Amino acid sequence: MFLFAVALLAGLILLVLSSDKFIEHAALVAEKLNVSPIIIGVTLVALGTSAPEMVVSAIASLDNAPEIAIGNVLGSNIANIALVFGATLLFSSIPISGTLIKKEIPLVVGITLLTGALFLDGHLSSFDGIILIISFIIALVLLLKGGKESKEELLDDLPEDDGKSVFYSLTIAILGLIVLVLSSKVLVWGAVGIATSLGISELVIGLTIVAIGTSLPELAASITSVKKGHHDIAIGNVLGSNLFNLATVLPMPAILAPGVLNIEVLNRDYWWVLALTLTLTLLILVYSRNRIKEVPRWIGFPLLGSYAIYLYTLIAVS
Repeated sequence: MFLFAVALLAGLILLVLSSDKFIEHAALVAEKLNVSPIIIGVTLVALGTSAPEMVVSAIASLDNAPEIAIGNVLGSNIANIALVFGATLLFSSIPISGTLIKKEIPLVVGITLLTGALFLDGHLSSFDGIILIISFIIALVLLLKGGKESKEELLDDLPEDDGKSVFYSLTIAILGLIVLVLSSKVLVWGAVGIATSLGISELVIGLTIVAIGTSLPELAASITSVKKGHHDIAIGNVLGSNLFNLATVLPMPAILAPGVLNIEVLNRDYWWVLALTLTLTLLILVYSRNRIKEVPRWIGFPLLGSYAIYLYTLIAVS
């Protein structure tokens, strides 16, 4: 049991560190090879918000543990809204930009509802995965369509040239990817071992420990951005991560390990994702109409409280 816990913790730490290095240096390689900045920016957003979840879900699916993969996706989306956004609000109220209501919110709600529709038959199939990937492509096109502001934001996220050779950046990117895959393998092994030792389901481990661990980059990024005065990034991080989790990470277990969904996903976890997504939507719509146009700090307390309630329901059933 101790060995499994160490593997899980070490896997999470290496996962976060290697993910950052891989993304940063892969982007530098692309820049040095004159790849379009917009393409690099889009890739950075997609990978930057969901790389840990994506690799963990792929490894878990290949290791015949699809419930960890599915739990990772749904648990991360729940944690992003209730834990990450809730904790970020404790540091500062969050201003609301107009583009959120016009683009991000409708897309996140739409893909969340689409996911629910695909879950209705109680089965996650390869065809479901393909539909979600297509929805991801459509979402990207809509986000960038006529969006000069969106393109500028993407370009602002590009890393600065470090003056090193392409070979150096490529080597670091490859090493980062190798560590990313290996750390995910170790993490999944530890998670499965803990679930078996404690006699709880792999789904619950995916929804809790793995989901919180892979949501740590979003938590760190959101709190750091708020402390630096970039308040608008906080909501964008949550919405972007949730959108990409459903549209690019959930297809991993769908395509690599299709099968019957755990009944708890249908009866409990998906409804928490939907309820919190609609709650966040309502908060943004309501507070966008007031004079200050920002979500107040006190909202963080009920959001964190809802996450505590969710964790309690998981522990109670386990």
